[in-house]
Amino acid sequence: MIMKAIKYYLAATLLLASAISCKKEYNDTSFVDQAAAPGKLGVLFNITQDNTGLVTIIPSGEGVTSYDVYFGDGGGTFVKVGAGKTVDHKYAEGKYTVKLVGHSIGGKTVEFKQELTVSFRAPENLKPVIAIKGLNVTVDATADFETMYHVYYGDESTTNPEPFDTFIQGQPASHTYKAAGTYTIRIVALSGGAASTQVTQTVKVGKQIDLPLGFDDPNFDYTTSDFGGNNSSVSADPVNAANKVLKVVKSGGAEVWAGTTLGTAAGFATKIPVSASNSKMTMRVYSPAAGLTIKLKLENHSDGTKSVETDVLTTKANQWETLSFDFTRNSAGTPALDPAVVYDKASAFFDFGVNGSGKVFYMDDLQIPTPASMVLGLPLNFESADLNYAFVSFDGGDLSVIANPNSGGINTSAKVGKMIKKDGQPWGGGFLALDNPIDFSTKKTFKMKVWSPRAGAKILLKVENLTDGSISYEKEVATTQANAWEELTFDYSGINTAKSYQKIVLILDNGTKGDGSANYTIYFDDITLN
Repeated sequence: MIMKAIKYYLAATLLLASAISCKKEYNDTSFVDQAAAPGKLGVLFNITQDNTGLVTIIPSGEGVTSYDVYFGDGGGTFVKVGAGKTVDHKYAEGKYTVKLVGHSIGGKTVEFKQELTVSFRAPENLKPVIAIKGLNVTVDATADFETMYHVYYGDESTTNPEPFDTFIQGQPASHTYKAAGTYTIRIVALSGGAASTQVTQTVKVGKQIDLPLGFDDPNFDYTTSDFGGNNSSVSADPVNAANKVLKVVKSGGAEVWAGTTLGTAAGFATKIPVSASNSKMTMRVYSPAAGLTIKLKLENHSDGTKSVETDVLTTKANQWETLSFDFTRNSAGTPALDPAVVYDKASAFFDFGVNGSGKVFYMDDLQIPTPASMVLGLPLNFESADLNYAFVSFDGGDLSVIANPNSGGINTSAKVGKMIKKDGQPWGGGFLALDNPIDFSTKKTFKMKVWSPRAGAKILLKVENLTDGSISYEKEVATTQANAWEELTFDYSGINTAKSYQKIVLILDNGTKGDGSANYTIYFDDITLN
């Protein structure tokens, strides 16, 4: 029994000693202190190719438990990354020095630096999306790997630096040109860095043509489409170089049906208002010979089978004339005028039915003529309630339209003109601008009824150019009766008919000042050209 007790005691003692011995060995950290410093530090960079600048940083090394990662794009802060882990960071395009500080289990550190270059991919698949309306363009674009766009409109290319607008996809830029024309738009797609891609597109802008059609307004797109061998262009008027007209050459060998369509494929901005009761259009034409057929054709811009056409012969050679086209007199074998059709496109055919031989034609002022009752022109009787007899008085003259205060004799009309010469300049008078130039080609004698308070009053009748007063012609005639209507005659046989006159000027007693009294008041009416 004693021996068994001793045996158990020795066993317990040995177990305790063993336990004490194990505890001492577990608390020994000398192996940590003796751990080697981190080694073979390195770093890999995974740079995305979507121009976001996102870089995955992958540190590596031996004996490293964690890393301090300094991104190198500003500031001294760092991110702690565990062994075997990675970290993401977004960079702008450029060069950076990425620094790693590796930590060992024993607290030892080692630094490592690696250069990082972030360069963005040039945008790809750049496609412009441009919409045109009149003088305005809306510019958008699509591309891969772009961040934004710059657009240069091509109308200020000589400016340094050339101005541009910035836009992003889906939020287009807009620009209005100062004049119609052809421009080259340049779109630059930016990557967010130095790389960029650009594309150009030529555009033609301008307001859509409409009636009345001339060729002087820089805001309109005077595109024409020639066919059959014609050749057209906007050119100087052969008589008045300051005026722009359409020049049409029917080239040698051109088809008998060669013609010119006015405007773009969209035709006119509004419907051409021809109808059975308003069936005429006029066009000024300068032809190399009389007796040539000019055809004018109207059609629907989206359905060319819906059309009407008519022919007129020229009557003059190498001078302007106004031709009238009556669409109720449609050309033989062609559709009749249909008021239900929307006619919004026009084509002109010069010397129709004859092969081209190089003849040159000019055209201008295509329009629906204003009814005669609505045109302010000769003869002038001041009776219309629809016309505006807008006399412009000057330097003491005072002209107006009033009820006839002296009805009787040769003039019993309801309305007349009244002119008072007040205390102003000796040449005081007034003028009336007509809607169209006066035609002196065949008639060159003016007649005017006048009521004067005295015989011997000098009446000056003068005509002037609408915009250039130096282009004028005048005649002065004295009254022969007092306090009665009489008809005066003014001989204009010496007028230069090559010039344009559109103003009628009246002056009483030119060279003498008036006083505004009854002695300087006359009445006039029925101005005619005979």
